[in-house]
Amino acid sequence: MSFAFNKGSKIYVAGHKGLVGSAVLNLLKERGYNNLVYVSKEELDLRNQLDVHTFFEKEKPEFVFIAAAKVGGILANKTYKAEFIYDNLSISLNLINSAYKVGVKKLINLGSSCIYPAEITQPLKEEYLLTGKPELTNEPYAIAKIASLKLCQFYNEQYGTDFLTLMPPNLFGINDKFNLETAHFIPAIVRKFAIGKALQENDFNFIKNDLEMNPIGFGWDDKVDLNNNDAIESLLEKLGITRTYIKLWGSGKPRREFLAVEDLADAMLYFMESICFEDAGELINIGYGKDYTIFEIAQLLKEIAEFKGEILFDESFPDGVYQKLLDTSKAKKLGWKPKIKFEDGLQRLYLSFINKLETE
Repeated sequence: MSFAFNKGSKIYVAGHKGLVGSAVLNLLKERGYNNLVYVSKEELDLRNQLDVHTFFEKEKPEFVFIAAAKVGGILANKTYKAEFIYDNLSISLNLINSAYKVGVKKLINLGSSCIYPAEITQPLKEEYLLTGKPELTNEPYAIAKIASLKLCQFYNEQYGTDFLTLMPPNLFGINDKFNLETAHFIPAIVRKFAIGKALQENDFNFIKNDLEMNPIGFGWDDKVDLNNNDAIESLLEKLGITRTYIKLWGSGKPRREFLAVEDLADAMLYFMESICFEDAGELINIGYGKDYTIFEIAQLLKEIAEFKGEILFDESFPDGVYQKLLDTSKAKKLGWKPKIKFEDGLQRLYLSFINKLETE
């Protein structure tokens, strides 16, 4: 099938300031696409059906990347259940329906490996979706994402649209969020090891820059006395960050697959350019096809940070599902595989994080 997707095509990137959206937008610009549409959430609330439809009617995008979503780690999903299901349902329903209404030629939607059933054979094949219950720690998010991919499927079947859903694993990248309360695993421990290393070197300027630039969460951001090093160190200890150890949530035993967000952006552009729904089917797993234990990932980042201390785990926090490994054979058959080695991606993220703070 031939697509009318070229450098001058009008392309809308929803969620362009987020981790995924910014990577997609940067890649489109790098590759010479020059008719790009994007608006901030302050300008357009994607949860508002009328506003979204009015925007689509005005802009008439030909191609759409959906990278907008409410995301977070286990604690955020557990704490904000209502927001996770309402916001994500609203965003997906409004964008996908408006895309159909104005005749968008093709749309790339995102699911996530976390929406597969919690107790299922590994690695996760596309056909395993909806064969069991999702993990309770992210059930609201999973239900919303399942609804979005089914909406794409049913619009394709009923109306002949070309809306594809890609299923990535956990993501990481340089535009991630580092709020310790709501962050995903990798950005949270990148920050913890960077601060722990600074403590070992008595580099309180680095720590103060971090506390000024990155939210802590837990209601503590307005309680930090940046003029009192002892108070700062006491607060960090409560967060599991000390000179002698870094404490992480859970047992460290679950296995996780991670993908550099630049690779996901590359996959999204590849499938937009090359593969139609008729060839791809309902969804496509995107990932490395390899996973690591939480402890192994923490150990890698400890070595990258050169932190000379222990890694401890607080098992009072839930682990989530034990393993989430994607079977990526379908994506490979369709011509795509990742380019960035996991270890190289971790090192790049860590260096980006500390360089940004050191230059402030």
